[in-house]
Amino acid sequence: MKSLLLLSSFVLLHSSSWAQPNVVLFLVDDMGWMDSGVYGSKYYETPNIDKFATRAMRFTNAYSQPLCSPTRGSILSGQYTARHGITTASGHQPPQPAGHVFLAETGPANAPMLMPESKNYLEPAQITLAETLKGAGYRTAHIGKWHLGLTQPYWPEQQGFDVAFHCHPDPGPPGEYFSPYGVLLDGKPGGKTKVGTITDGPQGEYIVDRQAAEAVKFINANKGGPFFLNLWCYGVHGPWGHKEEYTKYFAAKKDPSGRQGNPIMASMLKSVDECFGRILAELEQQGIADNTIIIFTSDNGGNAHSNVPGTGKTEAAEKNKSEFLADWRKWAGDQPPTMNTPLRDGKGTLYEGGTRVPMMWAWAGKIRPASMSEAVVGPIDIYPTVIDLLGIKKPEQQVFDGVSYAKVLKGDGELKREAYFNYHPHGGANRAGGVWVRSGDFKLLRWFGNPSTHELYNLREDLSEAHDLAATMPDKVKELDALIDDFLKDTGATYPRPNPAYKPVAAKVAATKTDPLDAWKERQCKATVSAGILTMKSTGKAGTGFLGHGMAKMNGPATVKMRVRSEAGGAGKIDSLPHGAADPSVVHSSAVEVKAGDWQELKIELGDKGPLGTLRVYLPDGEIDFIEVAPASGKVQRWDF
Repeated sequence: MKSLLLLSSFVLLHSSSWAQPNVVLFLVDDMGWMDSGVYGSKYYETPNIDKFATRAMRFTNAYSQPLCSPTRGSILSGQYTARHGITTASGHQPPQPAGHVFLAETGPANAPMLMPESKNYLEPAQITLAETLKGAGYRTAHIGKWHLGLTQPYWPEQQGFDVAFHCHPDPGPPGEYFSPYGVLLDGKPGGKTKVGTITDGPQGEYIVDRQAAEAVKFINANKGGPFFLNLWCYGVHGPWGHKEEYTKYFAAKKDPSGRQGNPIMASMLKSVDECFGRILAELEQQGIADNTIIIFTSDNGGNAHSNVPGTGKTEAAEKNKSEFLADWRKWAGDQPPTMNTPLRDGKGTLYEGGTRVPMMWAWAGKIRPASMSEAVVGPIDIYPTVIDLLGIKKPEQQVFDGVSYAKVLKGDGELKREAYFNYHPHGGANRAGGVWVRSGDFKLLRWFGNPSTHELYNLREDLSEAHDLAATMPDKVKELDALIDDFLKDTGATYPRPNPAYKPVAAKVAATKTDPLDAWKERQCKATVSAGILTMKSTGKAGTGFLGHGMAKMNGPATVKMRVRSEAGGAGKIDSLPHGAADPSVVHSSAVEVKAGDWQELKIELGDKGPLGTLRVYLPDGEIDFIEVAPASGKVQRWDF
């Protein structure tokens, strides 16, 4: 039905399909605003990107989401994340079943906030940019990271792409950047089992080089056009595989500004730049460069936190004597992947370092070369802008939050936008994520909490977000906060909100418990509780530490829910030992996978009937907000620590 609607709804305003321009979208993973020469880096070397800028319009106020999956969903749907529901980097997790509740109506008495859950997939009902172009006669290809759905019903082939080079799960590249990639054609993706269409190349082949080769192959096969090439590069995301010959060169180089200096990141950016350069060269060689719209951007701000000492993930890698971390220390020492100065912070945050990204567009004879724009734009705008430039009508069935800035690109006018929003409702116990609005030069951050708090910045005068104006400009806060209210209502956002069942007395009682672990026992791990969060760290071999609790007369089947966060991520499990049996033959075990990074809610079904006995919760080092055990019949038990 969706295909029939596409074919019947899209009308080309050009007389012949062959004259339609091609479209190339090149998306870099984790490339910061300052991570190329043209945007100000004095250390990284990106000659192809810099040369492209001489034929393109460069945006200085382009935004992404703080993390990758939300940005990718917005590019393909033209919608804010609050509307399409993918609000964190969870596209490699199992998709939730139909009827899943993403925000509970109530919670335990000592929990002040209700926390939303991100969708792990892009809805198949979305009419994507690829489907729109395909319906208008375009040949479409997706090459690289997807991160919008783990299982086959959510793969790019089901979202409008004729050709797809990809694998799952895909928070990072297969083979840790080098062939053999180990991707299976069939099977159940999960953990270290990669399934998809990526095939092994020669021993040691670099996956970013392979992406370039696949793109060249697609361009060659479809040079008669029109085509849409959607290349989402694996670089420069972790685990930071790099070519040592490049890294050696950058290790001997110094940044005269003293700002950047990580030779591994420089090496990886050089490979990304070469990939982009090969695509540009192929378009030239085939004589179709002038008839191709080319878009270059990144999925979130630069990573300014990974691999630095003192974080849980780094400590876990050091403890396990990670070869990867040893290689990082050899070349990069204690440096993070990049530095976003003068922007504040980086990937995963709502500050400018986490959301402001490079963005350039080129189209010979249509977009003025070597030009700049201060228009505030984002991933939601790419879809409507592309089809506007091509003269293709919007699909009536698709709701758009984005607007076309084709007039800006063609020099025919300005983008009249009252406000632009960025939404990331995930965070710790005391700061439950947030949302910001950019209106003119002002940016208001609202942090969800009980109560909520605000930060206000004038970005023209204070790009580094060093001077919070919220206390001195209450009228501006009120004005912009009203825009946020309208945004949350219009998009149907499942934002964190006060728990109607919250009772401060219950919270106070919980805080004064004599046993902070509330009868849970630490075994081969150290468990501490602070501000309602249990932090768990193994004291022995990785994977052997657990929390144990006797469940008295509670019977299965039962459902265990936990809200957890782990810097390292990894495999875990829940064991049920009926009547405390020590015989492994009667232990009922349920596996669980914890993704690295943001808070997530896990749901584990204990399907066996009979007494649960003792529960053992094995998790990678990290934090636990709550544990809840709900039997099929009987009283629910919950621990909020």
